[in-house]
Amino acid sequence: MRLWVDHTTHYTFSAPAARGLQRLRLTPKTSAGQAIVAWKIGLQGARLEVEYDDENANHVTLIAFEPGVTEVTIRCEGVVDTSDKAGIVGHHAGYLPLWHFRQPTDLTATGPRVRALVGGLSGKQDTLEKLHTLSALVRGAVEYASGHTDTASSAEAVLAAGHGVCQDHAHVFIAAARALGVPARYVSGYLMMKDRVEQDAGHAWAEAMVEGLGWVGFDVSNGISPDPHYVRVATGRDYRDAAPVTGIRYGAYDETLHVTLAVAQQRVEQ
Repeated sequence: MRLWVDHTTHYTFSAPAARGLQRLRLTPKTSAGQAIVAWKIGLQGARLEVEYDDENANHVTLIAFEPGVTEVTIRCEGVVDTSDKAGIVGHHAGYLPLWHFRQPTDLTATGPRVRALVGGLSGKQDTLEKLHTLSALVRGAVEYASGHTDTASSAEAVLAAGHGVCQDHAHVFIAAARALGVPARYVSGYLMMKDRVEQDAGHAWAEAMVEGLGWVGFDVSNGISPDPHYVRVATGRDYRDAAPVTGIRYGAYDETLHVTLAVAQQRVEQ
């Protein structure tokens, strides 16, 4: 499947921004099940400083605001070919050892609620079956609903709230998988919804290491493993490692953020 992505992030400041730096993790990875045909990032009100691959092998674009700007626009547009690998990404690659992905973070720490969730798993299942069961348990414990959590909500807080979004589902799944001793990581990317081109936001899911298969994806929010409708962009131990945009800004001003995202299938000319 060939997917076209158009993702625009627009900032408006109430007063000129003195200066700012932002890390963009907005360039998809070429990996099992996807190949980048074309991808570009356009900037208005900011300039490119440097590009590099981080410790998770994410491609990072570092940008700086133009002095005194009141608006900054970041537009990513590209085409990605995807294929169905049943969610299997394969062998581990990158600069970090697998044990790194067994370590808890602030967002994926194991507490009593995570341990209780893991306690509901059967010891008779193999790892892959157990992870699919875990995905269903997380989905049952955390109803999909916005407005109950934010980017700083931990897995324990999400389980306590009983509501969350895709980011929260991923964090709870990752925390539980690590409690089982399974390496797990967070994935940020895009999902083409079948009923529309304009999307509400980017998407997030989890991947876990399964012996004999390598990394395998689990989209808890939709109850499936990623298929050709998904585009992987960045990975990490949690959201903070894979966030699309992070950075610092200086100046006494209020900020308004507006994001538009379109994902659509393109016809491949023979």
